[in-house]
Formats: sequence, structure tokens, C-alpha cells
Amino acid sequence: MNAAQQIPLGVGLRDEASFGNYFPGPNGEVLQAVQTLVSGAHQFLYLWGAAGTGKTHLLHAACHGCAIQDQRSAYLPLKDLRTLQPELLEGLEQLALVCVDDVQAVAGQGEWETALFHLYNRLRASGARLLISGVAPPPAAGIQLADLGSRLGWGLVLHLRSLDDVSKISALQLRARNRGMDLPAEVGEYLLRHWPRDMARLYDLLQRLDMHSLTQQRKLTIPFVRTLITHATAETQ
Repeated sequence: MNAAQQIPLGVGLRDEASFGNYFPGPNGEVLQAVQTLVSGAHQFLYLWGAAGTGKTHLLHAACHGCAIQDQRSAYLPLKDLRTLQPELLEGLEQLALVCVDDVQAVAGQGEWETALFHLYNRLRASGARLLISGVAPPPAAGIQLADLGSRLGWGLVLHLRSLDDVSKISALQLRARNRGMDLPAEVGEYLLRHWPRDMARLYDLLQRLDMHSLTQQRKLTIPFVRTLITHATAETQ
């Protein structure tokens, strides 16, 4: 069974978001913790870190990992779902894993905070696992319901650190290899000098490079990358 076994909430998973396609850099402990959560070694895990540190990637990868084990999961991006009714959290305790992304998106929304509090309790009773992410540690997540704030720290709380430049290039090279491309180090350095340096934007550019290199039968050289960046920059102006 595949990732389509994810509960149908109208939220898709990125196919490329796997554990093998995640470059941990300084976050090896976090990667291992997520993998052991999927295997059932512990029940609750809270990840926090700045944008671009790979939180969403790991949540998607965890859902894919459950599918490989023939288990059902749910991925809930609260930034996208916060305008919906929190009743959508009901019944999730029947799944093996629930992944809640960007918990700070519903901070201060009483109905959502209460619904998350009850979800924690139901998951604890059923034995289902919960992987939750935020941009700040639980005490600084902006949660106003004290009981929910305490639940956020029930399990492991781990910090995802940003990659330095060397690690960013290694992460891009890993992603390129998984796409069947060779990304020389000097090309990676060029990308960091001439493109926004957050990993989400860099990965998006790499995807465009992949498509254009296949179409034009070109290797990833600095002249080729320079041309594409010039075109991409012009499109945004």
C-alpha cells in the first residue's frame, strides 16, 4: 500500500519527501528520532526550528514511512487548515500517526487549541503517535490554553538547526543525485551567491534546473545555471 493510504483531507504529500532524501547536517539526532517515532519506539515528538530547516519534509517523510509499513497517517498543515472547523481532528486517534505542521498557526484560537488538547488525550489513550512542528519551543509557541501547552512538551522536544553553507551545498547535491543529476560543488556555491539562500527556494530552483537540463540535454554548469537564474529573476520582476 502507498502514501494514498493517508487520510483523505485534501492535503497531498510531496513524493520526494523521504528520509533518504533528507540531508540532516547538524540534525542527525532529529532525523533518527522521527524514524524511531514511525517505528513505534516512542509516542510524542515536537520539532521546532526556523523556516527552511526541513520540518515539513520530515513530517511528509514520516507519513510516507507509515505507508511503507501499511499503516495509515494524517498530515495536517495548520496554516492551510486554520480557517476550517477543528472538528476535522475528530477520529484521528484511529490512525497510526498524526503529523501536525505549524502549531503556532492556531495559537490563540480557542476552539482549535481545545480540539488539539483533546486530540492529545485521545492519541495517548489509543497509543497512536503524534509528530508536531512549530517555529518555537512549546513555551514560546503562543499557546494560551495552559493544558495544551503542557501537552506539547509531553514527549521529546528537539530543535532543528539551520544548515551552514557547506551543508546547504551537500543537501543540494543529495537532492540532485536523487534526481539523477550531478551538481558540482562550484555550481552549488554559485547558487548560494546568486539566489535566495533558504532551502525551500533553493530546492525549487533545483527542480527547475532539472526540468530544463532534461529538455535541453545540458549538464549543470555555471553558464547554464546563470542563464536560468537570469530568466527566473526576470519573471519575478
